[in-house]
Amino acid sequence: MSALICGSFAFDTIMVFNDRFKNHILPEQVHILNVSFLVPEMRREFGGCAGNIAYNLRLLGGAGRPMGTVGTDFAPYAAWMDENAVERRYVTEIDGTYSAQAYITTDLDDNQITAFHPGAMNHAHINRVPTGDGITLGIVSPDGRRGMIEHAAQFAAAGIPFVFDPGQGMPMFGGEDLKTFLDQATWVTVNDYEFQLMQERTGLSPAELAARVQALIVTRGAEGSTIHTGGRAIGIPAAPVRGVADPTGCGDAYRAGLLYGLMDDLDWDTTGRIAALMGAVKVESYGTQNHRFDRAEFANRFKEAFGYDL
Repeated sequence: MSALICGSFAFDTIMVFNDRFKNHILPEQVHILNVSFLVPEMRREFGGCAGNIAYNLRLLGGAGRPMGTVGTDFAPYAAWMDENAVERRYVTEIDGTYSAQAYITTDLDDNQITAFHPGAMNHAHINRVPTGDGITLGIVSPDGRRGMIEHAAQFAAAGIPFVFDPGQGMPMFGGEDLKTFLDQATWVTVNDYEFQLMQERTGLSPAELAARVQALIVTRGAEGSTIHTGGRAIGIPAAPVRGVADPTGCGDAYRAGLLYGLMDDLDWDTTGRIAALMGAVKVESYGTQNHRFDRAEFANRFKEAFGYDL
């Protein structure tokens, strides 16, 4: 079984400002804002939802094929994917563009100022969901708006079950768009804030949203997650964390755990716990693709956390 992972690839440039923004941004002067921050600490990470999910799924031993559009600057990321045995057959380079870029500056209060350039991501619709290539399920994660709409429709037309993961792409869609995604998708995963937005924009109650898909997964960070399926609400506890380093990418790690459980036809209690542990492992490392483990290590942590063998 193989999962097609539709979504973005991005370079994340993360800078640390060793002071507080509030000491340099004067409220009475914001109409003539002209501020410069010295950032002696900086790192560049490989990111984007498709890249992150595929990396995490590979750690679990699952077969994932990320699909996305990238720019002519993608070579270092491509080498990283090859090094980590992540497939690139559905990664398309768009001439004359940069790959998506996020420039994130964080201050000592953990406030962030982010500039995001979508670049090649805006051409996501150029890729099409393949059929007849061993793809048994998929996920539509944040990407270009047209790409997300067309890939969902293509999965549905091909009869391939898929997860709809609106994530930070939620602001691009109105109520009718979201209802269409719900009708096409087999499963939906959102965090608690996105869950509230989905209710407001569709006008549907939590029960009505859950009834439109086989499972609705709502994550709540350190408070765990809830899987609504078959008229039940399955509570999934958060996995113990050995030390919080960086929450960026935890949602993508969680979604890789969901895909792994779905591909292996595991029950929802176990699938949710695999996903929760993936999020915990990720939060212990800086960056979205710097954590590593082997199967035995993950199985041992799973038993320690949840009291039974994986």
